[in-house]
Amino acid sequence: MAEVVKMPKMSDTMTEGVLAKWHKKVGDKVKSGDVLAEIETDKATMDFESYQDGTLLYIGIQEGAAAPVDSVIAILGKEGEDYKSLLDQAGSGAAAEPAKEAAPAADKAPAATPAPAAPKVDLSSIPATVIRMPLLSDTMTEGTIEKWNFKVGDKVKADDSLADVATDKATMEVVGYEAGTLLYIGVKEGEAAKVNDIIAIVGKEGTDITPLLQDGGSAAAAAEVAPAAETKAEATATATATEASNTDDSRVKASPLARKIAKDKGINLNDVKGSAEGGRIIKKDVEEYTPSAKPAAAPVTEAAPAAAPAAAAKAPIVLPTFTGEEKFSERPVTQMRKAISRRLSESLFTAPHFYVTMSIDMDQAIVARTRMNEIAPVKISFNDFVVKACAVALRQHSAINSSFLGDKIRTNEHVHIGVAVAVDEGLLVPVIKFADGKSLSHISVEVKEFAGKAKSKKLQPNEMEGSTFTISNLGMFGVDEFTAIINTPNACILAVSGIQAVPVVKNGAVVPGNIMKVTLSADHRVVDGATAAAFLQTLKQLLEEPVRLLI
Repeated sequence: MAEVVKMPKMSDTMTEGVLAKWHKKVGDKVKSGDVLAEIETDKATMDFESYQDGTLLYIGIQEGAAAPVDSVIAILGKEGEDYKSLLDQAGSGAAAEPAKEAAPAADKAPAATPAPAAPKVDLSSIPATVIRMPLLSDTMTEGTIEKWNFKVGDKVKADDSLADVATDKATMEVVGYEAGTLLYIGVKEGEAAKVNDIIAIVGKEGTDITPLLQDGGSAAAAAEVAPAAETKAEATATATATEASNTDDSRVKASPLARKIAKDKGINLNDVKGSAEGGRIIKKDVEEYTPSAKPAAAPVTEAAPAAAPAAAAKAPIVLPTFTGEEKFSERPVTQMRKAISRRLSESLFTAPHFYVTMSIDMDQAIVARTRMNEIAPVKISFNDFVVKACAVALRQHSAINSSFLGDKIRTNEHVHIGVAVAVDEGLLVPVIKFADGKSLSHISVEVKEFAGKAKSKKLQPNEMEGSTFTISNLGMFGVDEFTAIINTPNACILAVSGIQAVPVVKNGAVVPGNIMKVTLSADHRVVDGATAAAFLQTLKQLLEEPVRLLI
């Protein structure tokens, strides 16, 4: 009998999985224990094994696609067996069935709703043009009408500024690019409209604009506006380029503020090159404008040739024009990155963080590590020292080893330390369990093993669960100091920086020293400032006198 295969829940935080790769195809024989597929969870990419024998009858999700936990991803059964009833029962047939029902529904629609058969008004025959809220910046979704420069019934020209619109970045003008009478204003001053919403209609006086408003102006009207706008803009640019600098600049495209500054400075806008969209002149263009040498200067040069060297010395420096190309790449957000984004956002915006920083003298730790590595079976790192010191300190400061659970605070009597490991797709946090009872060599072996598994995506969910405290170490990157976001449900996380060779004061004298800064991020719902400081004092004592770690 055919059996449904569902998306498994491979970690405690997993809500959906991405089918990274199928190892079988429809029609293949499958044995219990065979790897059916590779599934990318929020923590790692893992093999998904079959727990039954049979033939792969159905694949419900393609490679690279995501599916929620417990949704149907495949069906196994006997070759040729009918599995459609299983899809109906599981509800996964909903995606296929509506597609089959959609066609008959579409066929019946014309007969059931004869209303569309009524003749429609030809919008292209209406002597009016719809003006829409333009997209004035790459991030703009809506604009606010700050001021209308005309009222209904006014005559407008093609290059008139109809209104001032406040976007998410600046206040800019909206030019209608159409001549006629302002027949309709759709948005009042101070109100907002989404990009492409109708804000005005310009056309022949007395025109009935009701069909344009009922239709939303989205069909013929929209098609007419864009070409007209481009044609008008090109015509205006050409005319501006051919006019002499002493002609009227009232038709030059410029912002109101730029026009005012130009008037105050006596600058003709025909001489200024606009840097905004469509060559529009803005404030910056006018302020940066420098009048170039005029042809009229030639007679002066002929009359006084001796002044030529001085004039040449004062000539403005002409910089070469550099034209670059804007490029970018995009990639889909992985399941791991989604989980990191979700969990860290919840942590930062839910738990009230506070931060305590302390400097630790690592001179003795450096000496101790050197001596230990001469006889230790494995190389011990400074991170191993920090893990061990934190584990010992947590035994003395149980409030740091706690969790906030809503209506109660859990104080953990065991010490499980999570060690953040950077991988290509984000961050994984394997857990050193019962770290307070393990030697430095034992901790070193486990950390190295977990780091290798993390980078090869072989970490198991149980190896990343149950932490009571977390350490994030960026010392190997030479970081001077940083803060970390709490890895909930832990109450604290320790950010560890690099060891810096700096001058320090010892016994009243300035001497060379090796200082490491650590910053504790704490959840103020569980931990108070004095408690955090006391924990760091104990940690400082343990690292500055490493022999304490062996007692």
